[in-house]
Amino acid sequence: MSDLRFGYGTNGFADHRLDDALAVIADLGYDGVALTLDHAHLDPFGPGVTARTAAVARRLDALGLAVVIETGARYLLDPARKHEPTFVSTTGRERRADLLCRAVDIAADLGAEAVSFWSGTLPAGTPDSVGWERLTAGCAAAVHAADRRGVDLAFEPEPGMFVDRIGRAFELRARLGDPARLRLTLDIGHCRCTELDTVAGCVRQVAPLLASVQIEDMRRGVHEHLEFGAGEIDFPPVLAEFVARGYQGLVSVELPRHSHAAPAVAARSLRFLRHALDRAGAAA
Repeated sequence: MSDLRFGYGTNGFADHRLDDALAVIADLGYDGVALTLDHAHLDPFGPGVTARTAAVARRLDALGLAVVIETGARYLLDPARKHEPTFVSTTGRERRADLLCRAVDIAADLGAEAVSFWSGTLPAGTPDSVGWERLTAGCAAAVHAADRRGVDLAFEPEPGMFVDRIGRAFELRARLGDPARLRLTLDIGHCRCTELDTVAGCVRQVAPLLASVQIEDMRRGVHEHLEFGAGEIDFPPVLAEFVARGYQGLVSVELPRHSHAAPAVAARSLRFLRHALDRAGAAA
Protein backbone atom coordinates (compact mmCIF):
# COMPACT_ATOMS: atom_id res chain seq x y z
CA MET A 1 0.00 0.00 0.00
CA SER A 2 1.27 3.48 -0.88
CA ASP A 3 2.51 5.61 1.98
CA LEU A 4 0.62 8.56 3.33
CA ARG A 5 2.47 11.65 4.53
CA PHE A 6 1.97 12.30 8.21
CA GLY A 7 2.35 15.68 9.90
CA TYR A 8 1.97 17.06 13.42
CA GLY A 9 0.27 20.26 14.51
CA THR A 10 2.41 22.90 16.19
CA ASN A 11 -0.57 23.81 18.39
CA GLY A 12 0.34 20.58 20.18
CA PHE A 13 3.82 22.00 20.86
CA ALA A 14 2.70 25.24 22.50
CA ASP A 15 5.41 25.02 25.19
CA HIS A 16 8.24 24.73 22.65
CA ARG A 17 10.03 27.36 20.62
CA LEU A 18 9.03 26.92 17.00
CA ASP A 19 12.55 25.93 15.89
CA ASP A 20 12.70 23.31 18.63
CA ALA A 21 9.23 21.99 17.83
CA LEU A 22 10.10 21.62 14.15
CA ALA A 23 13.30 19.78 15.03
CA VAL A 24 11.52 17.33 17.33
CA ILE A 25 8.79 16.68 14.76
CA ALA A 26 11.36 16.06 12.02
CA ASP A 27 13.56 13.87 14.23
CA LEU A 28 10.56 11.67 15.04
CA GLY A 29 10.10 10.99 11.33
CA TYR A 30 7.12 13.14 10.41
CA ASP A 31 6.85 14.41 6.85
CA GLY A 32 5.40 17.82 7.67
CA VAL A 33 3.76 20.21 10.10
CA ALA A 34 0.43 21.96 10.45
CA LEU A 35 1.74 25.35 11.54
CA THR A 36 -0.69 27.44 13.60
CA LEU A 37 0.06 31.15 13.31
CA ASP A 38 0.02 32.45 16.87
CA HIS A 39 1.82 34.59 19.43
CA ALA A 40 4.69 32.17 19.98
CA HIS A 41 4.91 30.45 16.60
CA LEU A 42 5.25 32.89 13.71
CA ASP A 43 2.98 35.71 14.88
CA PRO A 44 1.49 37.22 11.69
CA PHE A 45 1.09 40.59 13.42
CA GLY A 46 4.55 40.80 14.98
CA PRO A 47 7.41 42.96 13.68
CA GLY A 48 9.62 41.64 10.90
CA VAL A 49 7.16 39.00 9.79
CA THR A 50 8.67 38.80 6.29
CA ALA A 51 12.15 38.07 7.63
CA ARG A 52 10.81 35.65 10.24
CA THR A 53 8.81 33.83 7.58
CA ALA A 54 11.91 33.50 5.42
CA ALA A 55 13.80 32.03 8.38
CA VAL A 56 11.03 29.50 8.99
CA ALA A 57 11.05 28.59 5.29
CA ARG A 58 14.78 27.87 5.49
CA ARG A 59 14.27 25.81 8.63
CA LEU A 60 11.48 23.74 7.06
CA ASP A 61 13.60 23.15 3.97
CA ALA A 62 16.63 22.09 6.01
CA LEU A 63 14.50 19.63 7.99
CA GLY A 64 12.66 18.32 4.93
CA LEU A 65 9.24 19.22 6.30
CA ALA A 66 6.18 20.10 4.23
CA VAL A 67 3.76 22.60 5.76
CA VAL A 68 0.12 23.63 5.86
CA ILE A 69 -0.97 26.81 7.64
CA GLU A 70 -3.59 26.78 10.40
CA THR A 71 -5.45 29.93 11.49
CA GLY A 72 -7.27 28.71 14.60
CA ALA A 73 -5.09 30.25 17.32
CA ARG A 74 -7.20 30.81 20.43
CA TYR A 75 -6.55 34.43 21.49
CA LEU A 76 -4.63 35.87 18.56
CA LEU A 77 -7.20 38.54 17.64
CA ASP A 78 -8.85 39.20 21.00
CA PRO A 79 -7.11 38.52 24.34
CA ALA A 80 -10.45 38.15 26.13
CA ARG A 81 -12.49 36.05 23.67
CA LYS A 82 -11.24 32.73 22.31
CA HIS A 83 -11.29 32.53 18.50
CA GLU A 84 -13.05 35.90 18.15
CA PRO A 85 -13.77 37.77 15.98
CA THR A 86 -14.68 35.36 13.18
CA PHE A 87 -16.22 35.68 9.73
CA VAL A 88 -19.71 35.50 11.28
CA SER A 89 -19.20 37.75 14.33
CA THR A 90 -21.39 40.83 14.78
CA THR A 91 -18.35 43.14 14.74
CA GLY A 92 -14.66 42.82 13.94
CA ARG A 93 -15.05 40.57 10.92
CA GLU A 94 -12.52 42.66 9.00
CA ARG A 95 -9.85 41.55 11.50
CA ARG A 96 -10.50 37.90 10.65
CA ALA A 97 -10.33 38.72 6.94
CA ASP A 98 -7.03 40.51 7.54
CA LEU A 99 -5.65 37.45 9.34
CA LEU A 100 -6.61 35.21 6.43
CA CYS A 101 -4.93 37.53 3.94
CA ARG A 102 -1.77 37.59 6.07
CA ALA A 103 -1.91 33.80 6.34
CA VAL A 104 -2.15 33.50 2.56
CA ASP A 105 0.93 35.69 2.14
CA ILE A 106 2.86 33.66 4.70
CA ALA A 107 1.75 30.43 3.06
CA ALA A 108 2.93 31.65 -0.33
CA ASP A 109 6.32 32.62 1.09
CA LEU A 110 6.68 29.25 2.85
CA GLY A 111 5.52 27.22 -0.13
CA ALA A 112 2.72 25.84 2.05
CA GLU A 113 0.27 23.34 0.61
CA ALA A 114 -2.86 25.07 1.99
CA VAL A 115 -4.28 27.57 4.46
CA SER A 116 -6.90 25.98 6.71
CA PHE A 117 -9.70 27.99 8.35
CA TRP A 118 -13.26 27.72 9.66
CA SER A 119 -16.45 29.79 9.93
CA GLY A 120 -16.71 30.65 13.62
CA THR A 121 -19.81 30.46 15.82
CA LEU A 122 -22.86 32.50 14.85
CA PRO A 123 -23.91 34.85 17.70
CA ALA A 124 -27.12 33.83 19.45
CA GLY A 125 -30.25 35.20 17.84
CA THR A 126 -28.58 35.89 14.48
CA PRO A 127 -30.52 34.44 11.52
CA ASP A 128 -28.81 31.87 9.31
CA SER A 129 -29.31 34.17 6.32
CA VAL A 130 -27.15 36.81 8.00
CA GLY A 131 -24.56 34.18 8.85
CA TRP A 132 -24.31 33.11 5.23
CA GLU A 133 -24.08 36.73 4.09
CA ARG A 134 -21.21 37.45 6.49
CA LEU A 135 -19.39 34.20 5.80
CA THR A 136 -19.56 34.40 2.01
CA ALA A 137 -18.31 37.99 2.07
CA GLY A 138 -15.31 37.04 4.20
CA CYS A 139 -14.55 33.93 2.20
CA ALA A 140 -14.78 35.84 -1.08
CA ALA A 141 -12.07 38.21 0.15
CA ALA A 142 -9.91 35.25 1.22
CA VAL A 143 -10.40 33.55 -2.15
CA HIS A 144 -9.34 36.74 -3.91
CA ALA A 145 -6.14 36.83 -1.84
CA ALA A 146 -5.54 33.13 -2.51
CA ASP A 147 -5.99 33.60 -6.26
CA ARG A 148 -3.55 36.50 -6.19
CA ARG A 149 -0.83 34.47 -4.44
CA GLY A 150 -1.56 31.05 -5.96
CA VAL A 151 -2.42 29.42 -2.62
CA ASP A 152 -5.13 26.85 -1.87
CA LEU A 153 -7.58 27.55 0.94
CA ALA A 154 -8.90 24.59 2.92
CA PHE A 155 -12.21 25.19 4.69
CA GLU A 156 -12.85 23.04 7.77
CA PRO A 157 -16.32 22.15 9.10
CA GLU A 158 -16.03 22.47 12.90
CA PRO A 159 -18.46 21.05 15.50
CA GLY A 160 -20.49 23.78 17.15
CA MET A 161 -19.67 26.40 14.51
CA PHE A 162 -21.92 27.92 11.85
CA VAL A 163 -20.54 25.49 9.26
CA ASP A 164 -20.34 22.33 11.34
CA ARG A 165 -20.74 19.54 8.79
CA ILE A 166 -19.48 18.56 5.37
CA GLY A 167 -22.82 19.30 3.71
CA ARG A 168 -22.73 22.92 4.85
CA ALA A 169 -19.16 23.25 3.61
CA PHE A 170 -20.38 22.11 0.19
CA GLU A 171 -23.16 24.69 0.44
CA LEU A 172 -20.60 27.41 1.18
CA ARG A 173 -18.60 26.51 -1.93
CA ALA A 174 -21.76 26.51 -4.01
CA ARG A 175 -22.79 29.94 -2.71
CA LEU A 176 -19.38 31.24 -3.80
CA GLY A 177 -19.57 29.63 -7.24
CA ASP A 178 -17.31 26.64 -6.41
CA PRO A 179 -14.02 28.56 -6.64
CA ALA A 180 -11.07 26.37 -7.58
CA ARG A 181 -8.88 27.75 -4.78
CA LEU A 182 -11.46 26.98 -2.07
CA ARG A 183 -10.94 23.37 -1.09
CA LEU A 184 -11.57 21.48 2.16
CA THR A 185 -9.91 20.36 5.37
CA LEU A 186 -11.30 17.12 6.78
CA ASP A 187 -10.85 16.47 10.49
CA ILE A 188 -11.22 12.73 11.11
CA GLY A 189 -12.31 13.14 14.72
CA HIS A 190 -15.01 15.59 13.69
CA CYS A 191 -16.40 13.00 11.31
CA ARG A 192 -16.97 10.62 14.21
CA CYS A 193 -18.28 13.42 16.42
CA THR A 194 -20.95 14.97 14.20
CA GLU A 195 -21.36 13.41 10.75
CA LEU A 196 -24.10 10.91 9.93
CA ASP A 197 -21.89 8.97 7.49
CA THR A 198 -19.10 6.62 8.56
CA VAL A 199 -15.65 8.16 8.86
CA ALA A 200 -14.49 6.32 5.73
CA GLY A 201 -17.65 7.49 4.00
CA CYS A 202 -16.79 11.08 4.88
CA VAL A 203 -13.40 10.61 3.21
CA ARG A 204 -15.15 9.38 0.06
CA GLN A 205 -17.50 12.38 0.10
CA VAL A 206 -14.78 15.02 0.16
CA ALA A 207 -11.81 13.29 -1.48
CA PRO A 208 -11.90 15.27 -4.76
CA LEU A 209 -11.75 18.56 -2.84
CA LEU A 210 -9.32 17.67 -0.05
CA ALA A 211 -6.37 19.98 0.53
CA SER A 212 -5.57 19.08 4.15
CA VAL A 213 -6.44 16.43 6.73
CA GLN A 214 -6.35 16.58 10.53
CA ILE A 215 -6.44 13.37 12.51
CA GLU A 216 -7.01 12.30 16.09
CA ASP A 217 -9.37 10.00 17.96
CA MET A 218 -12.82 11.12 19.14
CA ARG A 219 -16.14 9.85 20.49
CA ARG A 220 -19.60 10.29 19.06
CA GLY A 221 -21.15 13.60 20.09
CA VAL A 222 -18.16 14.77 22.17
CA HIS A 223 -15.83 17.34 20.61
CA GLU A 224 -12.67 16.36 22.48
CA HIS A 225 -9.42 15.62 20.63
CA LEU A 226 -8.11 12.33 22.03
CA GLU A 227 -4.94 10.35 21.59
CA PHE A 228 -5.26 7.39 19.25
CA GLY A 229 -6.92 4.43 20.95
CA ALA A 230 -8.77 6.58 23.49
CA GLY A 231 -11.80 7.13 21.26
CA GLU A 232 -14.06 5.13 18.96
CA ILE A 233 -12.49 5.37 15.50
CA ASP A 234 -11.24 2.33 13.58
CA PHE A 235 -8.32 3.88 11.73
CA PRO A 236 -7.07 1.28 9.19
CA PRO A 237 -10.19 1.54 6.97
CA VAL A 238 -9.95 5.35 7.11
CA LEU A 239 -6.30 5.41 6.07
CA ALA A 240 -7.01 2.83 3.38
CA GLU A 241 -9.71 5.12 1.98
CA PHE A 242 -7.22 8.00 1.68
CA VAL A 243 -4.84 5.75 -0.23
CA ALA A 244 -7.60 4.39 -2.46
CA ARG A 245 -8.71 7.93 -3.32
CA GLY A 246 -5.15 8.99 -4.18
CA TYR A 247 -4.90 11.68 -1.51
CA GLN A 248 -1.47 13.33 -1.68
CA GLY A 249 -1.64 15.98 1.05
CA LEU A 250 -0.57 15.91 4.68
CA VAL A 251 -2.44 13.93 7.33
CA SER A 252 -1.62 15.98 10.43
CA VAL A 253 -2.15 14.93 14.04
CA GLU A 254 -4.11 17.58 15.94
CA LEU A 255 -3.81 17.28 19.73
CA PRO A 256 -3.79 20.89 20.93
CA ARG A 257 -4.28 20.02 24.61
CA HIS A 258 -1.28 17.70 24.83
CA SER A 259 1.57 20.21 24.74
CA HIS A 260 2.64 19.23 28.26
CA ALA A 261 3.93 15.93 26.84
CA ALA A 262 4.34 16.86 23.19
CA PRO A 263 7.44 14.82 22.22
CA ALA A 264 6.12 11.62 23.80
CA VAL A 265 2.60 12.10 22.43
CA ALA A 266 3.94 12.85 18.94
CA ALA A 267 6.13 9.74 19.03
CA ARG A 268 3.23 7.52 20.13
CA SER A 269 0.97 9.06 17.50
CA LEU A 270 3.33 8.34 14.63
CA ARG A 271 3.86 4.74 15.76
CA PHE A 272 0.09 4.27 15.92
CA LEU A 273 -0.51 5.74 12.46
CA ARG A 274 2.23 3.71 10.82
CA HIS A 275 0.90 0.53 12.42
CA ALA A 276 -2.64 1.38 11.31
CA LEU A 277 -1.40 2.00 7.78
CA ASP A 278 0.42 -1.34 7.80
CA ARG A 279 -2.80 -3.04 8.95
CA ALA A 280 -4.72 -1.27 6.18
CA GLY A 281 -2.22 -2.61 3.65
CA ALA A 282 -2.42 -6.12 5.04
CA ALA A 283 -6.22 -6.07 4.86
CA ALA A 284 -6.08 -4.84 1.27
